[in-house]
Amino acid sequence: MAQPYSARSRAIEPFHVMALLARANELQAAGHDVIHLEIGEPDFTTAEPIIQAGQAALASGKTRYTAARGLPELREAISGFYQQRYGLSIDPGRILITPGGSGALLLASSLLVDPGKHWLLADPGYPCNRHFLRLVEGAAQLVPVGPDVRYQLTTDLVAKHWDQDSVGALVASPANPTGTILTRDELAGLSAAIQARDGHLVVDEIYHGLTYGTDAASVLEVDDDAFVLNSFSKYFGMTGWRLGWLVAPPAAVGELEKLAQNLYISAPSMAQYAALACFTPQTLSILEERRAEFGRRRDFLLPALRELGFGIAVEPEGAFYLYADISAFGGDAFAFCGHFLETEHVAFTPGLDFGRYQAGHHVRFAYTQNLDRLQEAVERIARGLRSWQG
Repeated sequence: MAQPYSARSRAIEPFHVMALLARANELQAAGHDVIHLEIGEPDFTTAEPIIQAGQAALASGKTRYTAARGLPELREAISGFYQQRYGLSIDPGRILITPGGSGALLLASSLLVDPGKHWLLADPGYPCNRHFLRLVEGAAQLVPVGPDVRYQLTTDLVAKHWDQDSVGALVASPANPTGTILTRDELAGLSAAIQARDGHLVVDEIYHGLTYGTDAASVLEVDDDAFVLNSFSKYFGMTGWRLGWLVAPPAAVGELEKLAQNLYISAPSMAQYAALACFTPQTLSILEERRAEFGRRRDFLLPALRELGFGIAVEPEGAFYLYADISAFGGDAFAFCGHFLETEHVAFTPGLDFGRYQAGHHVRFAYTQNLDRLQEAVERIARGLRSWQG
């Protein structure tokens, strides 16, 4: 009899929403009109200038491996973007191009976490973060956070939960699933608290650019030794192209490059050439129009769900999610999501996918559908609440 699969594999949980997504697809295939509010992916296709740049790269034969750190001209372009958007001078040599933001997280966790060590992570938070730590034989120390701290780690929480096995903290701003942002002062405070404990601060800035009424500060404005994860998937709308980047302190770059060479050789070359078009005025104008559209969706869906009785204590300032408390309606979040999928054909995500703290009575809505579809979704949810409670 074959030996069982690895303990690390068995410890990594699946996305629970995938079972709901599979059922949603079955319903859709059977002819039902399903409104998808469960997937964390922009509904816009990749902007046309980016597509054209990718097609041009293919047509000219740019299909070979790139350097492990990525195309020099793309790293230069990202450096210019930091100068333009944040007023920061980031040496392109500190930037590594990765296969998606996940590739950046893989590099950072491989570099910074030894077996048995851990990072502090907010709970709720993006589930893959803790799973990557398990993959490298480390662990996530999940810190329960609620609306009183805007679902973010604080300096007090770092002091309370840090122990002899802590080697760092991973925070996200804007955060998934809550959409909250860490201010410049809050980032500075976290940086000081973690440096005082000889740890590393890693910041997920993947939803930068998708903010409403405010701009998100980069941790690099206050801590040049922080590690920054970013991606072309969200603001730049290149989900399927699988492209991201990591900004690291200069001393770490050689080790990270070695890891990249071994783990994935290089990020997809076609995607890198396409991404060069992300930073043109034409493309940025398109992306800013889309950001404004996401803002309009948030401004519709947030009060609409609150009026129906969903508890959304903190107004999200970024990303494209609403994290809602369903305690007023009773029942378990997974069953709650299943009810609306089966009866009203509206799909959204149970809190169980984002951690453990109060997960059983929270759900996440992604406003990645147009306003007409969101209005239809709210009507269906209102109807579904009557049958759920009846």
